[in-house]
Amino acid sequence: MRKLTLSKKILVVLISSIAFTILFSFFFIHYLYSELYIASIEDSIVYQGKRTASHYHYGELSDEIIEKIQWYNIVSEYEIIVVDNLEDLTSYFPYKINYETLVDASDRATLEKGSYVLKEGFVQELDREILGAIFPIKGENGLIGFIYIYVPLAAVQDVFRGSIPILLTIGSFFFLTLFLVVNQTWRSLFRPLQDLQQLSYEVSKGNYSNRVKSDRDDEIGQLTKAFNLMSLSLEQQEERKKEFSSNIVHELRTPLTYISGYTHVLKNKIYSSPEEAQSYLTTIEKETERLSKLITDLVELNHLQEELYTIDMQPIAIAQLLLDTITLFTIHITEKKLLLELNIEEELIMTGDPKRIQQIFYNTIDNAIKYSVTSGILVIELTKKRNLLQYRVTNDGILIDEEDIERLGDRFFRTDKARNRTTGGTGLGLSIVKEIIRLHNGTFEMTSDTARGTVVTIGLPGLSGDEKEEV
Repeated sequence: MRKLTLSKKILVVLISSIAFTILFSFFFIHYLYSELYIASIEDSIVYQGKRTASHYHYGELSDEIIEKIQWYNIVSEYEIIVVDNLEDLTSYFPYKINYETLVDASDRATLEKGSYVLKEGFVQELDREILGAIFPIKGENGLIGFIYIYVPLAAVQDVFRGSIPILLTIGSFFFLTLFLVVNQTWRSLFRPLQDLQQLSYEVSKGNYSNRVKSDRDDEIGQLTKAFNLMSLSLEQQEERKKEFSSNIVHELRTPLTYISGYTHVLKNKIYSSPEEAQSYLTTIEKETERLSKLITDLVELNHLQEELYTIDMQPIAIAQLLLDTITLFTIHITEKKLLLELNIEEELIMTGDPKRIQQIFYNTIDNAIKYSVTSGILVIELTKKRNLLQYRVTNDGILIDEEDIERLGDRFFRTDKARNRTTGGTGLGLSIVKEIIRLHNGTFEMTSDTARGTVVTIGLPGLSGDEKEEV
C-alpha cells in the first residue's frame, strides 16, 4: 500500500467497500433464509403435527382415522405419512436424510417418551433439503401409531423469486447512483490535486504566477488556498530578490564608479590644482566609507534576521542613552536650522540591549533629520504608556505615500525613488530597526499626513519592576 498513489488507495477503499456491501447482502439474505424462512416452516410443522396427533389420542389407529389423515395430506401443503409402527415408515419414505436412516435408536427412545423428533437434511433422491418431524400418536394403552410430516424446502432463489425483479431494479439503481457519486467525488477530489501537481512543476521551474481556482471549503480547498498563498509569497520573494539584486548593483556601482573615475584622474594627474586633487581624494574616501557602511549594514541585517545575534539584556538608563544619541546629531540639527522639542521622562529604566536600542535611536533620528525641511520642527518623545516604553520621533518634512509606508523596512527601499545622493543612506536603516524591535518583542508604527507630519512610534517592553508599578 505504501507504493500506491493516493487515487489508487482510495479506489482500493471504494472497491473494498462495495465488496463488503455485496458480502454483507449475501449473509443477510442467507440469514433471512435460514433464520426466518426455515424457522417459520419448522414452527408450522410442529403446530400441525401436534394438532393432528392430538385428535387421535384414544382408541386404535383405525382405517377411518388413517383415511382422515390421508385426506388432510391431500388438502395440506405438507406431506403426511401415517403408520402403525416405525418399521413401516421406511416403506412410505424410503429415503435417507444426510445419507443416514430416517429413524435411529435415539429417535426411537424420544418417540417412546411421547416427544416428537425433528428431521432436517439433504435427500439425494429429491435433490432437495427437507424439513420434517415424527409425532407419536397415543392411545389408551400406549402408542398406537406415528405421523411423519415433512416438506421439501425451497432453494434461496425460489424463496426470493418474487422479489428478484425488485432486487434487480433497486440494485441497478443503487449501483448507478453509486457510480455517479463515486465518479463525481473522484473528479472533484482529484482534479484540484492534479492541478496542484501540475502547478507544482511550474513552481519548481520558477513560474510562480499561476493559481489554482477553487471555491471549496474542505481540506482540499484549504490545501489549494495554502498553495496559492505559497505561490504568491514565492512570487513576491522573487520580485524582492530581483529588486534587491538591482538595488545592490545600483548601490555598489555608483561609489565604485566614483572611486574608479577619480582614481584614474589622480593616477594620470588629470587635474588642474592640488586643491582639485584633494577634493577627488575626499570623494574617494567618502565613497569608500559608504561602501564599508553598506557591507556592514548588510552583514548586520543578515545576522539579525538569521538569529545569529544574541541580545545582551541588561538594565538601561534609557533617557540618558537617548540624550547621548541626540548629542551626536547636534551639528546636523544646527545645519538644517531645526527646532528641537524634547519630551523625555528622565527616570525611566528598561531592560534591553543598550547597543541595539541606541541603534534604534540613531537610525530613526538620522532619517528624521535627513528628510526634514530646513527650519522645520523635530520632536523626540520618550514616555511610559501602560506597561510599555513609548519612543516617538516626529518631523514636518517630506510626506510619505501610504503605499511606501507599508514597504519601509524592506531592504534598500527608500522613498526618494531617484536615490538622490544628497540624503545618502543605504536603505537598510529601517530594516535593521525593525529587526531589533522584533528581537525585543516591541512594536513599530509609522504615519505621515499633512496635519502631524511624519511620525515614527516604537513601543518596547522591558520596563523595570518599579516602573511598572508606577503605571
